[in-house]
Amino acid sequence: MKLVTYNTQYGVGRDGRYDLGRIAAAIEGADIIALQEVTRNFMRNNMADMVEGLARLLPDYFHVYGVAMDIDFGTVGDDGKPANKRLQFGNMVLSRWPIVASRNLLLPRSRRLSRGNLQRSALEALVMAPSGALRVYSVHLDHVNLEERIAQIRHLKERVYAYPMEGGAISGAVEYGFPELPSPEEFVLMGDFNMVPGSPEHLVMAGAPDPVEGAQIVAHHPVDAYALAGGVPDGSVSWTDATHPEKSRLIDYAFVQAGLAASVRSIRIDKDAQGSDHQPVWLELA
Repeated sequence: MKLVTYNTQYGVGRDGRYDLGRIAAAIEGADIIALQEVTRNFMRNNMADMVEGLARLLPDYFHVYGVAMDIDFGTVGDDGKPANKRLQFGNMVLSRWPIVASRNLLLPRSRRLSRGNLQRSALEALVMAPSGALRVYSVHLDHVNLEERIAQIRHLKERVYAYPMEGGAISGAVEYGFPELPSPEEFVLMGDFNMVPGSPEHLVMAGAPDPVEGAQIVAHHPVDAYALAGGVPDGSVSWTDATHPEKSRLIDYAFVQAGLAASVRSIRIDKDAQGSDHQPVWLELA
């Protein structure tokens, strides 16, 4: 199974050009795709509907979209009536196999006044893969404040690990004539975490290594796939600052539930993709 995560930066590459075809080409061949910074009616990409565009370019995939930030400043049409063109910013999951349920998990945030602070979220998708049901999360954390990222990670982990007890989007579905959905423990968290390896928030996510014995795989922490199957070379980056290249860093990740750690075959960063200021990160599971 091949999974890929890609922060699309509204479909705008480092050349300043909006080209959704480049995004679609970069993720071609994946079985499950997690995307971040997917927008509708955003001025930075000429008000494009990226959800419609990606669905059209990738017609063989099931998809779900989770809106994190949703605003409308009261625009009206030529007829003077409400245009209902909402600026939406969020995450998307696409899958070759049915996505039978999803939830959009809004992450905690503060009222920041010195810098813009968009509502962030993690989009949960229950995928019916041939090997069994799998939960996949497309995650996007705050990019400015460490304290906020830590709060978001704690909340995300709480929601992810509560899933088997809650039953996801619905339980007792027989009352409505639906089959009962599976509640798998297995999950993959993919996306733009805006943190670097070994940072305080990374330790909150994956656990602090023992000073003598090193990192351990435990049931209550997701496992960083970079630590498995050889990882990626030192100095690898997944986000590039074109103005200040020295600020480029590794901030896009895939984390797996502990029971899936042995299934991680490889993880790699696609250095050639040009559709965003981020690079796609590919994960292969046995």
